[in-house]
Amino acid sequence: MAEVIERPDMSVDMLPVPSRRSPAPFRPGVVPDEAAARRSLRDQIARLEADLGALFCSAYPRTGFDWHVSSRGGPRVLSLVELEELRDELADRLEHNRKVLGDRTYVEELNRCQIEEMLLEPERHKWMVIRNEDIGERGCKSWHVQPRFGILGMLLNWWRVRISSGCPLAGGRGRSPRPLSQPS
Repeated sequence: MAEVIERPDMSVDMLPVPSRRSPAPFRPGVVPDEAAARRSLRDQIARLEADLGALFCSAYPRTGFDWHVSSRGGPRVLSLVELEELRDELADRLEHNRKVLGDRTYVEELNRCQIEEMLLEPERHKWMVIRNEDIGERGCKSWHVQPRFGILGMLLNWWRVRISSGCPLAGGRGRSPRPLSQPS
């Protein structure tokens, strides 16, 4: 600074302005640890697969979910990009399945509440039918509000909830008898 003051030919406007940017940090030529990144990605993928399996178990009787884990072209070591793609794909599928399951369980809970209301006041829910699949269970059972004593019950506003006994027998009432073989 003393040099600037002593030089009469230089004005203050001509002084060099220091740069406001800080100098670039020193970056040594170190290769990132790819093994640690792979280990971290594999741990994340394992956790996502475990979460997807747990979600499958909690949603078991329901159908319509995408549970598969796609193949990456046979047994080989996946690159970091492929591991990241797999992790992102699993995370998206898990989020989607959780959302779908959450929506379904909300509707199923509404249907369970509707069954309770049907049982308490059947005359307010005439001809309503709720099936097992509507509440997320397996089987053919259904709750159906019908008039008691047919047309007379409809006229007198006598309603009841009939609960079906479930699925009919798969093979009917038995096998038909075999025809007698004719000796030749």
